[in-house]
Amino acid sequence: MQIQVEGNIVDLQTEKIYKGQVVVENGRIVQIISLGEEETNLPYIMAGFIDSHVHIESSMLIPSEFARLAVVHGTVGSISDPHEIANVCGIEGVHYMIENSKTVPFKATFGAPSCVPATVFETAGAAIDCDGVESLLQRNEIKYLSEMMNFPGVLNGDEEVMRKIALAKKFGKPIDGHAPGLKGELAKKYISAGISTDHECFTAEEALDKLRYGMKILIREGSAAKNFEALIELMNEHADMMMFCSDDKHPDSLAVGHINRLCARAVKKNIDVFKVLKAACLNPVKHYNMDVGLLQRGDHADFIIVEDLKEFNVLQTYINGKLVAEKGKTLIESVPSSIINHFNCHKKEIAEFSIPYKNEALIPVIEALDGQLITNKLLLEPKYSGNCIVSDTERDIIKIVVVNRYQEAPIALSFIKNTGLKKGALASSVAHDSHNIVAVGCTDEEIALAVNAIIEAKGGISAVNQNEVHLLPLPVAGLMSTDNGYAVAEAYTHLDKFSKNELGSTLESPFMTLSFMALLVIPHLKLSDKGLFDGDRFEFVT
Repeated sequence: MQIQVEGNIVDLQTEKIYKGQVVVENGRIVQIISLGEEETNLPYIMAGFIDSHVHIESSMLIPSEFARLAVVHGTVGSISDPHEIANVCGIEGVHYMIENSKTVPFKATFGAPSCVPATVFETAGAAIDCDGVESLLQRNEIKYLSEMMNFPGVLNGDEEVMRKIALAKKFGKPIDGHAPGLKGELAKKYISAGISTDHECFTAEEALDKLRYGMKILIREGSAAKNFEALIELMNEHADMMMFCSDDKHPDSLAVGHINRLCARAVKKNIDVFKVLKAACLNPVKHYNMDVGLLQRGDHADFIIVEDLKEFNVLQTYINGKLVAEKGKTLIESVPSSIINHFNCHKKEIAEFSIPYKNEALIPVIEALDGQLITNKLLLEPKYSGNCIVSDTERDIIKIVVVNRYQEAPIALSFIKNTGLKKGALASSVAHDSHNIVAVGCTDEEIALAVNAIIEAKGGISAVNQNEVHLLPLPVAGLMSTDNGYAVAEAYTHLDKFSKNELGSTLESPFMTLSFMALLVIPHLKLSDKGLFDGDRFEFVT
């Protein structure tokens, strides 16, 4: 079957735009015919967008449903790190993601998780050692070693860490980085180990430092961490070394837009369109050796048609010559999926969430920062009632807890500032990276109710106001739903609005921010299921 499409051809290899026709046969481009000069009244045919670093699990959708939503925005592929499900289900979880992604036309590329568990200071559901990493790297679908979060291990020459890096080099596959705040000689040492990318830069100074040492920088704009404004101007001089990514993107956000939105914002800042599209389309395919076409003769017919090169409104998306989205509608059908999980704890009693008052003058408090994964560590005067320390909604300091979901264990308890919560509680079994249950709340009764709703469902996110409970079940590893992606997005939107409008949260994405409060590898103060953790000293707070 032959397909012919006409419009303005955007050739990223020659950096030229001209009127032309693309001819497709058997899923490949067999001819590109020039028909003259660019005509601005015609749509533009261009290579599809790539999300250069994403944890699909964070969309709360299985890969096949993620694809259904992403193609609407012109995304034809992703560089997907499956370490979220790997922390819950191990190698079996990685295989699950790969096999499910194959059920739909979408170019999902996966990495071998390098840090499962992320640290020894928390309880994960599984571990992947060097032998496991090697077995994964042998699969054709595994194109890289996923983000090396253990940057202290790299700097100190940890034997296990260095062996994993050596395995990636052995198979000729790139190594993703994760080194927030690392600069100077330490950054140089980390990069010289063979680590090629970083998506954790939150200042231009840090990104420029890493660029000088030959590291590629990913501009991240997700549902929680937003670094576009801080880094985008670097693209003027370093377009060959930059890409766009979302890292973590919740379903409501994915339903609205994806990498196309970042391209529109970049062009509005007067950055040359070819530099923008290099980062959005070309660089990821080249860096990760993706099986994705770039609108060249002989390529897979993976391309999109957009209205213009300013707003990047997507009219059509083609993958392997198949039309998969048109005018805002996905043409990919939902497919049935199996469920895997690892959940083994019982409901909790209210008394388990109390914190005895021991005449402390000051207590350590996590300060959440909206739009960032990093947190601050504060020492603040506690509020107490009777013989217990309690939430102080007037000062925006409320209780935060982490419950071990893999085995029965004491609950980790602390306090957090800047959620804005005035009443009720929020809980989630999406809690990077080990995905124990994390919850915040104004009363122990409501925290217990929110946590127990998730335990009963064996995974999900919940919001509670007194006895009113709202729940989005996530049966796949406690991270993802098998339901229609748009239905999940709608359910998530309801919970998000409830947490803001009814409970008072002032965070842009309350559940996304909550999910990172147990992420120990991001400074400065976090809470694991084993206790309060200082990310700078890499030790528990006594």
